[in-house]
Amino acid sequence: MAETKSKLGRELAIELARVTEVAAVASARLRGRGDEKAADQVAVDAMRNELNALDIDGTVVIGEGERDEAPMLYIGEKVGTGKGPKVDIALDPLEGTTLTAKAMANALTVIAMAEGGTMLHAPDTYMEKIAIGGGYEPDLVDLDVAPEENIRRLADAKGVGTNEITACILDRPRHAKIIDAVRSVDASVLLITDGDVAGVIATTKPEDTGVDIYMGIGGAPEGVLAAAALRCTGGQMQGRLVTSSAEQKARAAKMGVEDFERKFTMNEMVAGDVLFSASGVTSGSMLQGVKFNNGTITTETLVMRAASGTQRWIKAQHRADKFA
Repeated sequence: MAETKSKLGRELAIELARVTEVAAVASARLRGRGDEKAADQVAVDAMRNELNALDIDGTVVIGEGERDEAPMLYIGEKVGTGKGPKVDIALDPLEGTTLTAKAMANALTVIAMAEGGTMLHAPDTYMEKIAIGGGYEPDLVDLDVAPEENIRRLADAKGVGTNEITACILDRPRHAKIIDAVRSVDASVLLITDGDVAGVIATTKPEDTGVDIYMGIGGAPEGVLAAAALRCTGGQMQGRLVTSSAEQKARAAKMGVEDFERKFTMNEMVAGDVLFSASGVTSGSMLQGVKFNNGTITTETLVMRAASGTQRWIKAQHRADKFA
C-alpha cells in the first residue's frame, strides 16, 4: 500500500496501542468503585509512564489541564525519551471518568499523535461540533446549517429517509433545541451521558453503532481528539469554540486563538499524518472493556493511522503477572 511520507511510522502506531492498553487496565481495576478522581489518576500515571518509554520528542498540547492545575500530563509537558521525532500529543487518559466510576458503557482511554506543530492547541473551553463518518462528498454537513437540514442532507447522501438517521447528542439541557429539531424531521436521537469522543468515533461505523451523525456542544480538547480519529477514517468534522467568560477568552488567546467566531475544519484541528489509539475500559458500542479472568487480562483497542487509512482492532490477551 502506498503511503504519504510521514515521520510517524506504523511501528509507533502499534506502540501507542500499548499506551492506551496500560491506562485502560489501570482504570478498569476501579470500575464501579464510585471514585472518579482515583480512576483518572491511575490512568494518568500509567499513560505517562508508557509515553516516557517511547522514542519520541513529544509535547502534550491537549492534556489534563494547565501545569498549575495538573501534576501530570499537563499542557506543555514534555514526554518521551527525546530521541525520536517531534510530535504533538492529545490525550484523555480516561474519557468517561463518571462512566468508569459507575461501571457504565463506553469509557475509553484515548491518545492521538501528530507531527510537531500540526495540532490545534484548544483551550479548556467548550466547542460546538458536528461530525459524520467517511464516504461522503466534502462539506456535506455544516455548523452554520440548521440541524434538521443537516439531517436531510445526510439522509439524501445515504439514499434513505430521515427516519433512518440517528444523531448522537450529549444529554444536556443546552441541547434541547437541537434535539427537538432532529426529531422534527422524524430522525432518532441517541442521548449519551458522557464521553463525546466515543460519540464522534461512533459515526465511523454506523452499521455497528447505529450512529450516523454527532451534534452538539462538548469539550474543546475532546474535539481535537475526535478530529484526529476522523482524520484517520476520512470522516468530516467542524468545530467552533464556545467561550462564556472573559477568563475563558483570555485563556484561549494565550493559546493562540484570535478569532472566536472561527469555524475550524477537521484539517485545521489536526493536520498532516496522525496516529490514534483508543482502548475500552468498559464495554461499549465500539470496543469491549477490559476483562480480568484466571490470571489473564484481555483488552480491545482501535488503532488508526491517517497516512495509510488503516484501522486495526487489536484484541490482546496479557498474562497478569507480566503486565506492567
